[in-house]
Amino acid sequence: MLQPDYFDPTSSDSASDEPLVQQHELQDAKQKREFNKLQKRLRREVGNAIIDYNMIEEGDRVMVCLSGGKDSYTMLEILRNLQRNAPVNFSLVAVNMDQKQPGFPEHVLPQYLDKQGVEYHILERDTYSVVKEKTPEGKTTCALCSRLRRGSLYGFADEIGANKIALGHHREDILETLFLNMFFSGTLKAMPPKLLSDDGKNIVIRPLAYCKEADIAEFSRLMEFPIIPCNLCGSQPNMQRQVVKEMLAEWDKKHPGRLESMFKAVTNVAPSQLADRELFDFAGLEAKQAALMEGRIQAFNVS
Repeated sequence: MLQPDYFDPTSSDSASDEPLVQQHELQDAKQKREFNKLQKRLRREVGNAIIDYNMIEEGDRVMVCLSGGKDSYTMLEILRNLQRNAPVNFSLVAVNMDQKQPGFPEHVLPQYLDKQGVEYHILERDTYSVVKEKTPEGKTTCALCSRLRRGSLYGFADEIGANKIALGHHREDILETLFLNMFFSGTLKAMPPKLLSDDGKNIVIRPLAYCKEADIAEFSRLMEFPIIPCNLCGSQPNMQRQVVKEMLAEWDKKHPGRLESMFKAVTNVAPSQLADRELFDFAGLEAKQAALMEGRIQAFNVS
């Protein structure tokens, strides 16, 4: 981890007169500084999200859903990091759901978590067979897979006494969901940083809500997490989410700052400027206008 590349074929022999060993030490120091800046940025963003949405309180037992991907590994690492100096006491327990996917490397996560000294559980549920049986040929498996996985994890949280469930969704995940819902469901909704489940039993938190996917990917690379690819859904060529992801990436490349502005919009909603009759009382505007005008007339008549 964080080892310098000792052979750079693009470097020039005349670039520096410093001894070779000293050059390597300087390169290593620069890498460490960059890593520390990245880690501090992720810590700050996760900490701000936790504070802004009151995600974690004194005595919470947080179930960290660990898939084996870059996002959930990063979430666990940053939460463990914050836990050491947090102003409140809370515990973490990692949970991975083994969906009985063929070829799934069952040993990877237990080995990693044992080495890290993290409390964990492996929840075995054969949702893979159900998904393959119920999903028509050519259709994406994500919707059914996520529902089955979510239901199993929600129930397991109660079994192990966890009152919060942490998911590894980041900023781009939230924006992708926003556009997917607009394009294909006709709804203006995304993923909230904090959510009460429909049955009222679970509170779901997304500590990475403020974090950029690129930062998470770089942190994961430098930490050398043992990534487990999802061959069930990650390789599907007809995933609309992948299309939206590419669209956002192109926007970010051509218009730097656009994703930041869009995410800010998710946190800065003006119901009266949209058209949801359940969210805003459009029918009552005349009555509100009359009350305001009456108040102004009375104010003018005061002698």
